Amino acid sequence: QVQLVESGGGLVQAGGSLRLSCAASERTASTDVMAWFRQAPGKEREFVAGTSWSSGSTFYADSVKGRFTMSRDNAKNTVYLHMNSVKPEDTAVYYCAADRLLRSRPGEYDNWGQGTQVTVSV
Repeated sequence: QVQLVESGGGLVQAGGSLRLSCAASERTASTDVMAWFRQAPGKEREFVAGTSWSSGSTFYADSVKGRFTMSRDNAKNTVYLHMNSVKPEDTAVYYCAADRLLRSRPGEYDNWGQGTQVTVSV
């Protein structure tokens, strides 16, 4: 089973920027898609962004479109989430996930990282 390790979380002021990283132990057909989800206290886990290694397609949730960008480093099996113009409502634990297909429901992903906390202060 693929191992996913996130890093880069922390405290940032509203309007600032932060970059999250997710390193995968391997890249296979069953983990072609890498995605970011987030979960705020008392809320359900929600899709943030996802990308396919093979096609290069990337999709974003409407709530982050235009502010967050997802990029890939094929050589390092690592994806990044560049978070710009962050808002207090972006505060959450951010999780990296991997699976065969790009979908927005967390229940359809078999591989998860441990999560990294992002806190946006006003």
